[in-house]
Amino acid sequence: MSISSSLNAGVMGLNANSTRLSTISDNIANSETFGYKRSQVEFSSMVLEQRSSAYSAGGVMVDTFKDVSAVGSLISTGNATDIAVAGRGLVPVTDVQGVDQSAADRNLMLLPTGSFTADQNGNLRTQSGLFLLGWPADSDGSIGNVSRNSGTNLEPVNIATSQFVASPTASIEVGINLPADATDAGATGGGYSLPIEYYDNLGRAQTLRMDLTPVVPGTGSSNQWQVQIFDDAGDPTTAIGALDITFDDTSANGGRIASVTASGGAAYDTTTGQVALTLIHGPVDVFIGRPLDTSGMTQLSAPFSPTSVTKDGAPIGDLQSIEVDELGNLQAIYDTGFRRTLYQIPVGDVPNMDGLKALDGQAYTVSAQSGNMYLWDAGTGPVGSLSGFALMESTTDIARELTDLIETQRAYSSSAKIVQTVDEMLQETTNLKR
Repeated sequence: MSISSSLNAGVMGLNANSTRLSTISDNIANSETFGYKRSQVEFSSMVLEQRSSAYSAGGVMVDTFKDVSAVGSLISTGNATDIAVAGRGLVPVTDVQGVDQSAADRNLMLLPTGSFTADQNGNLRTQSGLFLLGWPADSDGSIGNVSRNSGTNLEPVNIATSQFVASPTASIEVGINLPADATDAGATGGGYSLPIEYYDNLGRAQTLRMDLTPVVPGTGSSNQWQVQIFDDAGDPTTAIGALDITFDDTSANGGRIASVTASGGAAYDTTTGQVALTLIHGPVDVFIGRPLDTSGMTQLSAPFSPTSVTKDGAPIGDLQSIEVDELGNLQAIYDTGFRRTLYQIPVGDVPNMDGLKALDGQAYTVSAQSGNMYLWDAGTGPVGSLSGFALMESTTDIARELTDLIETQRAYSSSAKIVQTVDEMLQETTNLKR
């Protein structure tokens, strides 16, 4: 009966507009909530099967969803660990239970932005209790092979173990010129000493010493040098390695290394130009140059001069600050000027961002409608880069919400008028029997 279907359509209109009013109220209430994604409502008509020429009103259906794909404006803050995704994507987080759980049992959630601070245990968390997750980095800043389709390799970001750090030296590059005249017949045969500072695994400064002595022939030029290497961290009088270096004196390659013979605990690799040594604190590779290469050690008719002596590693340092770069690398900065990558924060993405299931605290989780998650490096693929010292504003537009509020009020009043009109018509039909 058409009059009954009209009543049903009016009631469904009241319900649908009530739902829309709820989303508008939620949007306005969260207009100042960082990372809030606007709730939206979509109406669709319901059509009933028509019999003969009679028409039956089906009414309206309503679907609600979060507009997660919308990106809010970023505002600058004074906190280095305020993190926001500048574009598409969300950062991985977990709840307080997930901090101590294995990756298989942890609740993995996604967050568009968050103001993270260290708790009493050093874990970075928001005030709402969401803990930042990341891939732990090796000493050289790499993360190795990690799973990008799940949170298997993710760990809660903890900075407590990084308050003090020492980075031992593992590589040294030596660029020096040895005087060619020192290997001529009749030369004094005086040698040179090159001290090189390095850092051991306790952050202490130690000295690696290279004593370079020319081989003086009876006639002509030998173009040969004997090198004794000492580690002052151990016995400074006992060599830990020895090198016999011969330099080329041809017109094409004059002054370059011709050959190197290592002994006494040292090993020379002609491919890399490195001398492998074992110091007190561990192995160190010293680059002296490849045969016939222009870099490293040379022998030219010029004074002895260390042109370039560099090393990696750093002394013991006190943690000063934590920063996140645009690639998602969370770096610790120490008072010695040393920077060390502790974690890499990935950016999660799903095929249907609006299909994510909303949780408390502006967090989301994967659902059947969203599709499977993939963890990208920040700033690669479809996802945006990470911004430290920034938070994402709510995507709510107050002017738009107030306009929708007026429209919803009028639509609700119109639906109520339909119910009132149907009631009057039914009353009129009832009065016909009197």
